[in-house]
Amino acid sequence: MINFQQENLLFLAPLAGYTDLPFRKLVKEFGADVTVSEMISSNALVYDSKKTLKMIQKSPNEIPYIVQIAGSDKEIIKKAVIKLNDIEGIDGIDLNCGCPVPKVVRQGAGSALLKDLPKMSELIETIKKHSNKKYTSVKSRLGFDKKIPKEIARVCEESGADFVTFHARTRSDGYRSDRIDYDAVREAKEIITIPLIANGNIIDYSTYKNVKKITNAQGVMIGRGSIGNPWIFYQIKNALERVEKETIKEIVMAHFKAMLDFYGDKAIGIFRKHLHLYSKNFPNASCFRDRVNRINDPKLLIEQIEQFF
Repeated sequence: MINFQQENLLFLAPLAGYTDLPFRKLVKEFGADVTVSEMISSNALVYDSKKTLKMIQKSPNEIPYIVQIAGSDKEIIKKAVIKLNDIEGIDGIDLNCGCPVPKVVRQGAGSALLKDLPKMSELIETIKKHSNKKYTSVKSRLGFDKKIPKEIARVCEESGADFVTFHARTRSDGYRSDRIDYDAVREAKEIITIPLIANGNIIDYSTYKNVKKITNAQGVMIGRGSIGNPWIFYQIKNALERVEKETIKEIVMAHFKAMLDFYGDKAIGIFRKHLHLYSKNFPNASCFRDRVNRINDPKLLIEQIEQFF
């Protein structure tokens, strides 16, 4: 299962609209050790939303695979867990305690739980009690509007979490680079016995090494740093300062083929946003984006990818 003793343990973070099955399949193939689903609404899961059930589907190479759920109602969380118990191939359930999006926070879910640690504890205990999966985990920020990493870490461990992931900012910090605080993540790591995974602003091999050195975490979780840059997992696994253009082309091509397999005719439209990001910093990127925006034939798009990368 998850080897928390390995030297470079890498998780893919859940990111709405990006870390779908094809993307998870891709990064797993090129270096990620553990993949996590996009954030799943516990309400939507309980009410059998077809879209939500499709989001939970996994690729055969996703082992271990964690499903992340969000919610604030104990009974709904319990019912969601029981639903997941019947789905094969899920190795763990993660409780989202870090999402900063206002509509999630208004529902008392995501990072709002950091303002109500007793409720957060109750929800973790509910998952642990009713889940038949190997892992119960938590993804958290350092706090809502003030840093309380030690308190959060204790709640996670005492409530039965098998491991915890800390994003190195508070909710009010948003994604500001100047507010990242890996020292606070280390403080949380030092007072618990369960594994801790560090997350936030890991964008290349250099930042990975820095985060590991400061936090002493058992592993790192990469989210936004992998968007437009999924080869970061390959880079870290192979201790590379830069990734060769040929490898980038291989990864872009593998992603598009996985998209075609999963989405069929819709793949081209969805994949354009990825190509726009993949082409960034390459020569003639704007011309390439203009061309791919006009292409609706998969064979023609593959030709363009081959030529450009």
